[in-house]
Amino acid sequence: MTACISPTIDPVTDDEVAAALDLAVDLVRRNLPEFTHAARNHSSVDNFYPTCANDQWTCGFWPGQVWLAYERSRDEAFLDAARVQVRDFHHRVENRIAVDHHDMGFLYSPSCVAAYRLTGDRLARAAALLAADRLMDRFQPVGGFIQAWGAFGEPENYRFIIDCLMNLPLLYWATAETGDGSYADVARIHTATCLANSIRPDFSTYHTFFMDPVTGQPSHGATCQGYSDDSPWTRGQAWSIYGTALAYKVDRTEEKRQLFDRLLGFYLKKLPDDLVPYWDLMFTSGTEEPRDSSSASIVACGLLEMALHVDEAAAAGYRDLARRMVASLVQTYAVTDPAVSNGLVLHGTYSKKTPFNTCTPEGVDECVIWGDYFYMEALTRLSSDWVSYW
Repeated sequence: MTACISPTIDPVTDDEVAAALDLAVDLVRRNLPEFTHAARNHSSVDNFYPTCANDQWTCGFWPGQVWLAYERSRDEAFLDAARVQVRDFHHRVENRIAVDHHDMGFLYSPSCVAAYRLTGDRLARAAALLAADRLMDRFQPVGGFIQAWGAFGEPENYRFIIDCLMNLPLLYWATAETGDGSYADVARIHTATCLANSIRPDFSTYHTFFMDPVTGQPSHGATCQGYSDDSPWTRGQAWSIYGTALAYKVDRTEEKRQLFDRLLGFYLKKLPDDLVPYWDLMFTSGTEEPRDSSSASIVACGLLEMALHVDEAAAAGYRDLARRMVASLVQTYAVTDPAVSNGLVLHGTYSKKTPFNTCTPEGVDECVIWGDYFYMEALTRLSSDWVSYW
């Protein structure tokens, strides 16, 4: 795999990792007054995040950053702020505020599972278990998948999306906490359905995949946020890489190991020289299309996760790739001046509208909240024996 990587990007050093993580912690600290009693929008506007209500699928990534900052610094200001967020997230799921979708893991793993693992907070545990129940509510036995969006069972939304691989660790955690194996059973069924259908013959991925609501048989792949139905949406490819690593963590089959390498191989072939991809992998160089820095952070985290579960020779290769990707982010994309942005990483892309997709245009060439979170997670993984929130 390393032959695909630009030799001009040297691996990030431990000193660079420490400095970048400490800077990120300082930037998060500066934002506590505005974002302790409010949620953070999914993406920045002119590089500055506005506040929002806790009703977006992305709201868990800001408290995730606060918990990572607490782990690094042990500053109780972060602990206090994160506990405020836990109470708000418990209120959200208890009152079923915008939870009728599959993103319970994105919401509750970095906010409440993290809180429970780090502090033993029983309210956080209760919130995360309620979130796991809401995720189970989305399971479609006909077809064997967790429905992503829309009214449950409606034919026009009888589909799953590649992102959901990242939501499944919440279900494995719920089984470990309660002893109820049904959570993990659903996670395994969804994983099998997703990996059997979402991956094209060239090992690129569909963003969304429809199943037949009557027969449960595969129907077709489509995009919402990629350039077109047959293009390789970058962040979807990144989710598939990290998600497959998390699936391998649970069930270490050779099939999943090979699939991880092939998904990664497709991604690496499409990277520009600085290792930070364009928002759709159909664009590779010489274009004015926006980048998606968040995908680089997601893939780096997936590489570092997979490195924990393989032999040392393979692990060293994965870590080397991750360090080179993180080096590019630290040196070129990371925010270093709070006057420029209240985020952590510039040049992310949420949704770019094209004539061939169905997304709402927003967050193009901006900071994106999951990009900031996974950047901090990658730095944390490189600086310590981190206990994953996933």
